[in-house]
Amino acid sequence: MAVERAIVAIGANLPRADGTPAIETCRWAAGRLATIPGMRLVAVSSWWESAPIPPDPRSPAYVNGAALLEGETTPETLLAALHAIEEEAGRARPYPNAPRVLDLDLIDLGGRVREAVAPILPHPRAHLRAFVLRPLAELAPDWVHPVLGRPVAALLPGVADQAIRRLGGKGA
Repeated sequence: MAVERAIVAIGANLPRADGTPAIETCRWAAGRLATIPGMRLVAVSSWWESAPIPPDPRSPAYVNGAALLEGETTPETLLAALHAIEEEAGRARPYPNAPRVLDLDLIDLGGRVREAVAPILPHPRAHLRAFVLRPLAELAPDWVHPVLGRPVAALLPGVADQAIRRLGGKGA
């Protein structure tokens, strides 16, 4: 296996069972990413606040960020590790797009393209979400969508109408 770059989106909009706020859960998750066997945490973006997509007036705003990892893994192994971290945080999946204590999405793994087997790569909606593209542009301004062939900077104007604001400095 070759060393590959992985981009993971981090998000949360509910406190954990112990009352830990969403931003602290996101910071905790970034730290947990550093413990995935075979992977090394290279960088974490700034934290951002965004409105739920699709809009849901019952749902609080999300805290979002992204992490850049490098190492040797398979898509299935990395996805399983992300799901284990979500479960450790207390994630429940009552219905699609439900508010959550933690959401970790594998956005890209070494530019691979996979359409039929989980995880689908690149993430099928990454290019449609400001809460993915803004943090991704900080971490990997050279990233090019493997299917669309467009750099992240060229994708950002397409999500300019989505409500998102930077919360603070970089890092976990």
